[in-house]
Amino acid sequence: MVLRVLIVEDEVIIARFIEHHLRSNYPELELSICVTKEEVLEELPLFKPNLVLCDIELQEDIDGIDLMKIMRKDNDFAVLFITSYQSKHIMNRAFELAPENYIIKPLDENRLYAGIQPSLKRLQREEQNSKKYIPPVISQLSPQELQVIKLIAKRLTTKQIAQQLFLSPYTVKNTRHKICRKLNLEEENNALLAWVIQHQDFICEDQ
Repeated sequence: MVLRVLIVEDEVIIARFIEHHLRSNYPELELSICVTKEEVLEELPLFKPNLVLCDIELQEDIDGIDLMKIMRKDNDFAVLFITSYQSKHIMNRAFELAPENYIIKPLDENRLYAGIQPSLKRLQREEQNSKKYIPPVISQLSPQELQVIKLIAKRLTTKQIAQQLFLSPYTVKNTRHKICRKLNLEEENNALLAWVIQHQDFICEDQ
């Protein structure tokens, strides 16, 4: 999965500068910019960023710290504050949210890189490690059973799976029964299909 970064900055020139820096150094990222509180309230739940770069001093009824506090109630993301504020009071308020970093303006390429790079590296490591995890029950399935659930994930019917694997429909049906027993699933109401959809991120071709 590609990491997504949301830039919250009400000064468009600065927002574009940050965007240009990220696109130049991290072309694999998905980026989005919000310049108002209303845009953040609408965009953040839809964009689902891994990291939010947020200016504290927003021309709004609340500042970036309180805005991030509100958005974190229902969304999971890391936050990195960018601001011209240097008072200990403001910093301590920001640190209550356990931000990734706190970058002081004025911004330049080196300051941005030093502030953002550790956060992106950590998030990339976490993403790679999550992909390596395989639920224990999946590792107990036989190669044939894995083939079957991969095809179930593609919404193929028993007959279609049998044709693709050169098996009889009876063999596929029997394999589905075995999988259900291993997964402790009821063999009714499409329980196996529901389980496969829920775990399809782990059911990939390289397993």
